[in-house]
Amino acid sequence: MPDTAEPIDRRAVVARHRIRREQPDAEAPLSVGNGEFCFTADETGLQTFADWHSRAAARAEGRSATPLGTQAQWAFHWAPNPGGLQLDDTMVRFERPDGSPVTYPTTYDWRLSEEEARRLQPAGYYYWVNPQRLHLGRIAYRLTDPDSGAVVADPRALDETEQLLDLWTGILDSAFSLGGRRTRTRTAVHPSRDLVAVSASSDLFADGAASVRISFATVHDTWEADEDWTRPDAHSSDVEIRDDGTAQVTRLVDGAAYCVLLSAKGCRITAPERHVVELVPEGPDIEFSVEFVRAASDRTVPPASEVFRMAAAHWPEFWNDGAMADLSASADPRAPELERRIVLSQYLTAIQCAGSTPPQESGLVCNSWGGTFHLEMHWWHAAHFAMWGRPGLLERSLDWYRRALPSARENARRNGYPGARWPKHIGPEGVESPNEIGPLLVWQQPHPISFAELIYRAREEDPAVLDAYGELVDETAEFLAGFVWWEDGVAHLAPPLMPAQERYDATTTWDPTFELAYVAWGLRTACEWRRRRGLDVPAAWSRAAAAIAPPPRSDGVYDAVRGQTALVDHPSLVGAYGFVPDTGLIDPATMGRTLDLVLEQWEWNSTWGWDFPLLAMCATRLGRLPAAFDLLLTDLPRNRYLSNGHNFQVPNRLPLYLPGNGGLLAAFAMLVTDDDGGARTGLPDDWDVRVEGFAPRP
Repeated sequence: MPDTAEPIDRRAVVARHRIRREQPDAEAPLSVGNGEFCFTADETGLQTFADWHSRAAARAEGRSATPLGTQAQWAFHWAPNPGGLQLDDTMVRFERPDGSPVTYPTTYDWRLSEEEARRLQPAGYYYWVNPQRLHLGRIAYRLTDPDSGAVVADPRALDETEQLLDLWTGILDSAFSLGGRRTRTRTAVHPSRDLVAVSASSDLFADGAASVRISFATVHDTWEADEDWTRPDAHSSDVEIRDDGTAQVTRLVDGAAYCVLLSAKGCRITAPERHVVELVPEGPDIEFSVEFVRAASDRTVPPASEVFRMAAAHWPEFWNDGAMADLSASADPRAPELERRIVLSQYLTAIQCAGSTPPQESGLVCNSWGGTFHLEMHWWHAAHFAMWGRPGLLERSLDWYRRALPSARENARRNGYPGARWPKHIGPEGVESPNEIGPLLVWQQPHPISFAELIYRAREEDPAVLDAYGELVDETAEFLAGFVWWEDGVAHLAPPLMPAQERYDATTTWDPTFELAYVAWGLRTACEWRRRRGLDVPAAWSRAAAAIAPPPRSDGVYDAVRGQTALVDHPSLVGAYGFVPDTGLIDPATMGRTLDLVLEQWEWNSTWGWDFPLLAMCATRLGRLPAAFDLLLTDLPRNRYLSNGHNFQVPNRLPLYLPGNGGLLAAFAMLVTDDDGGARTGLPDDWDVRVEGFAPRP
């Protein structure tokens, strides 16, 4: 099938999947954002029922909920460290096969409860939960029943709720009734500033039954709690209210400082309580803008009306840029659902995963896994941007790798390796978190090479890309070549290491199939980058690339690691032929039997959201296109996509999982286009997929 002759009606595709609802949905609140900043709202268009959405409340009531966060990529917090705990306190000695020592920060075991970790491993626990992202502030209606005067704290007290998220404009429209009185709210985020804008019209404003409150909490000492409202003395909020309808709040949370700038019309700005700013309406209509900045500023905060205009101009540009797919002509009854997931995943990754740092698995909605980001997941979050012809969205976060190079080099040097070793669990300063698994992972190491190559292909082999990312590629390859273990002229991956399938003893694990293929591809690609740049190829790189150990096999199938395959957790071994481009290391027939084994015998309830795209990539590489579609739409709990488009994972602990969304987009791009970005021929008869704008890929 050639690329679409007639342009796809992109607005029609997007409009089919705008989100309409008439009932509260605690699991699937709606978000507006710009990649650097995100605001998540309940059915009122604000965060009125944030307590009802909290994970603690949901657990207590035996239900599932997603918190309502206000987060930015730059906003992190370190808790006080009065005991002077050091990361060196977490180092544990391991041995390479010849007995030579290496050390990794591993004294925190994520399987411990938070209470056990605090008590038994203070340094490990401290560096596990620090730094973590801040919740910058709660913007909410304060509602009282017009008849009884009682404060309304439960969304089920509202009537006639309506909500529409228009993906084409990025504007959230919400409406509800309380005591027969109607309130309408519009919410949007500025395209390039950490600013949320709101306009509201309400029959409740006249008699004081509704106002807007901007409230501030401190950080809880566990990442699984969203905010701590019980310690008002643990933080400060200095409020300056001006005569021109503006205000500034200077915030201090332990050592983290930031400011909140406010501009409002149609209301009075007051500070009725500690840590609270209230907007008291003076008529039926109000509008306001709230901007979060790192330091005090005299910058002008644009009015809400201007932000709405800018959002309505920005989002059509996003949708008209890059790739698009139209599945409406497909006969398969699952096509509308797959198209819904694809459209919503583009929106969600654009607002959650396209910022100046790698994203955390729960994006900018709520904290997960200590509140920092995981570099091994960055590929699943963001590689698709380049495949879908939007490489600039991936490039936003690659500057962080440049800034983190010194700490990544030190991470390698600590154990005598050259180059840069990229941690797994990390915050913006590049300080690695201790863990029984993370510091021993290897599969994130080639990611910078993959990102650079994807961008190079998407930028039509622009030489400027080679200059921009050459150092990252070089430093990553230096480590890979130095990390391999040589025996009898063969380059192995030797212990201590943990594969992507995190179910093995790191002290005895050799030659994981997926990692062998990915390291080989990374080294070969790095060698090619040197040639493209007119530079000599280091002998250590080319030697290691040519001598990578053959992936281990048993009984006609590949082992996950040498001598064993645990049929649980991530089936990462299939990534050696799919996620990883063809390296020549993998025999397709053997991988075909391996995929069959996985599909027949795997413990499916132990899998995660990105496993289904991973499997679909392998099926695609093997030419099993019907199976690839089936795998993307597998009906299993962790392949469920909520009404807001998020990939659901674990109730209340990990209520959304953006690696699933990004993985879906990457796998779909591989499935419906060839390596040059053109439409793939030979799709199943029931799948009529029109595509345009996809980029070439490795």
